[in-house]
Amino acid sequence: MTQIEDWDPQRLNLFRQGLAAWYQASGRDLPWRQTCDPYRIWISEIMLQQTTVATVIPYFGRFLDAFPDLASLAKADEQDVLRLWEGLGYYSRARNIHKAARHLVDECHGIFPSDPADLEKLPGVGRYTAGAIASFAFDQRAPIVEANTLRLYCRLLGFDGDPRAAAGQKLLWSFAEKVLPDTQPGDFNQAMMELGATVCSPTDPDCEECPVKTCCRAFTDGTQDSIPKLGKRPRITPLSEVTVAIYRDGKVLLWQNQPGEWWSGLWGFPRFSAPWKSEVEVDQSLSKRIEKQLHHSILEATGLQVEFSQTLPLIRHSVTRYRITLYCFVAEYSGGEVDCGDRDIEWVQPSELDAHPLSMTARKVANIIASS
Repeated sequence: MTQIEDWDPQRLNLFRQGLAAWYQASGRDLPWRQTCDPYRIWISEIMLQQTTVATVIPYFGRFLDAFPDLASLAKADEQDVLRLWEGLGYYSRARNIHKAARHLVDECHGIFPSDPADLEKLPGVGRYTAGAIASFAFDQRAPIVEANTLRLYCRLLGFDGDPRAAAGQKLLWSFAEKVLPDTQPGDFNQAMMELGATVCSPTDPDCEECPVKTCCRAFTDGTQDSIPKLGKRPRITPLSEVTVAIYRDGKVLLWQNQPGEWWSGLWGFPRFSAPWKSEVEVDQSLSKRIEKQLHHSILEATGLQVEFSQTLPLIRHSVTRYRITLYCFVAEYSGGEVDCGDRDIEWVQPSELDAHPLSMTARKVANIIASS
């Protein structure tokens, strides 16, 4: 028999009863639970993609304070949406919810569809998110497979293959469909996600506290630490980049990141690849060679000539598979006309930087220069 066929009605009932009792007693009281409002559920689910619950909670509250309903989000300027999303990362999520809100208001009379197939037509909504909205908001019998339930399903089945390969996905979605009850499927899905997030953790799962361990093949076989099978980690690529805050008459130059670039739609200080091949030591007294390279790169990127006035601390951060060393400078305009290609630019007072949606690293630089 396959792993799924091992789950007969008796085992399913035992599993569902144990899960329901545990969730009622131990489920966290999160701000997006205890509601059937599809708008709030949708916003929370999009925010939670690739992001931890602890990080999302304050963003969720601020976002709903600004945009309490679908109509207010649809009417908003994209820049205001991005500003509230600033720091959450994966900014395409914010642009997609803005597009989806306008579509729902303009084309659907402000009404969320309840069918998962219709929900999947919305920008940024995939199979999992559609199932979550359909089951949590409308109590539709819609299975879900996301990071936490994927791990939980693999262990319950004892599946030691690649869960993200086509065969693995087919197996896990089939299992999610099989275990889902006909009544209160939304509560069941919430409980499964909660169990995966709090007990069936990626490393060192708390099997002794698991309410369904007697149904778990991995627990029985002692393989919970090796399941699910991890994919190959992407090869890390180091990058060195430069950003410079250029002042002119007390204002500082911002440019907007373009489609196809990281942080598209957000603003930042001119930023470009470092003109040196390997990491270098940079201090307040720039060497002649480094200064010459920087002058050339800034002129090429912005059309401006500058005089350096300050070297800021290095910023090290990661974007997908890239590990970036960011060299940060402050400079004064000394000549030339701005030429940043097709980018939108603005000269703004340092005190006005808070009103612009900036990338995380640009915000760090902005906070330093605004306070100096």
